[in-house]
Amino acid sequence: MANHKSAIKRIRQSEKRRLLNKYFHKTTRNAVAKLKAMSDKKEATALFPKVVAMLDKLTKRNIIHKNKSSNLKSKLSKRVNAL
Repeated sequence: MANHKSAIKRIRQSEKRRLLNKYFHKTTRNAVAKLKAMSDKKEATALFPKVVAMLDKLTKRNIIHKNKSSNLKSKLSKRVNAL
């Protein structure tokens, strides 16, 4: 267990951030899955920019790697365009 005030505070901060990161990551994964499952091109085209923005935010916050984000965006755009 931490003995210093600063270490105790750091533990609290890390736990808060971990939970927030987990929430953002899970929400984005759900949005990606929802987009993959869509069969209507109009709806998919409307949702695509929102999903891309979510992926960019995860990348900016270092929750996922930039290459993973790029790969997902590329695959999703191919999928949406193929509808």
